[in-house]
Amino acid sequence: MTDGTVRTVRCSRPVPLGAVVGILRRGGGDPASRRDGHGWWFAWRTPDGPATLRLEAAGGVAEEVTATAWGSGAVWALERVPDTLGEHDDPTGFDPSLHPLVGEEWRRRPHWRVPRTGLVVQSLVASVIEQKVTGKEAFAGYRRLVRRFGEPAPGPGEALRLVVPPTPEGWRTIPSWEWLAAGVDGGRSRTAVSAVRHAGRLEECVGLPRDAAHARLTALPGVGAWTWAEVAQRALGLPDEVSFGDYHVAKDIGWALTGSPVDDAGLAELLEPWRGHRYRVQRLLELGGHHRPRRGPRMSTPTHLPVRGR
Repeated sequence: MTDGTVRTVRCSRPVPLGAVVGILRRGGGDPASRRDGHGWWFAWRTPDGPATLRLEAAGGVAEEVTATAWGSGAVWALERVPDTLGEHDDPTGFDPSLHPLVGEEWRRRPHWRVPRTGLVVQSLVASVIEQKVTGKEAFAGYRRLVRRFGEPAPGPGEALRLVVPPTPEGWRTIPSWEWLAAGVDGGRSRTAVSAVRHAGRLEECVGLPRDAAHARLTALPGVGAWTWAEVAQRALGLPDEVSFGDYHVAKDIGWALTGSPVDDAGLAELLEPWRGHRYRVQRLLELGGHHRPRRGPRMSTPTHLPVRGR
């Protein structure tokens, strides 16, 4: 597949490509994704092997999206492009008029949909690394581990320095000191290593009803409500899974909708009228840039070990 395999996907609505797939990027330096002036690149570890996927929509918003893929996982990735673009997502029943700000954001992005990559393990490991730490620390740790233990993305991905994340076995065999050198403490590394031992069963969650997928994922030690939601939003494309337990989400949504930060209990109460579409509200407000004013110094990045070359 030296020249790549191309698929043109005609969607049911004009796709705002960046708004839909931007959530799949793990920080600005994510080695498994890249944005350029014409579209988005992704390096994926699919069930069929590594793939480089290129998505392009004319002008950034178009009904037709051109997808090109390279590698042994190219066919798998191309088959799932409609899901990645949110074509499976049905906003029927969502009532944005319940709050003027939500209504305004829906008017600005009426064609935004929840993506579904189908890559449960890839999303899960990244989410575990992001548990209970600053975004800066999480993204730096993920970046170091993927670059160190992943593999160059196929096709033009290698020239772009894209890296496919490790295989489940690759994640499992990363030495403990390498996790620590990446700023990932023992609790999170044990959760990730334990999870990838069940990679096959986890990938099956894509075809399960919501409650069954939730039960399977949260049965893993160290996987709670926040981690479940992060995976459900990206890999499973579920529009009701809110990031409860996040340091910022409840405060930011509370501020946006009421003028005051709230805790998780307050967030649940605020979003209850949109049950079935609560993540849709969360993401629309995020895309609109609605964050409470930040005061005081930023949280410092913890240092777990004085390791050179971190």
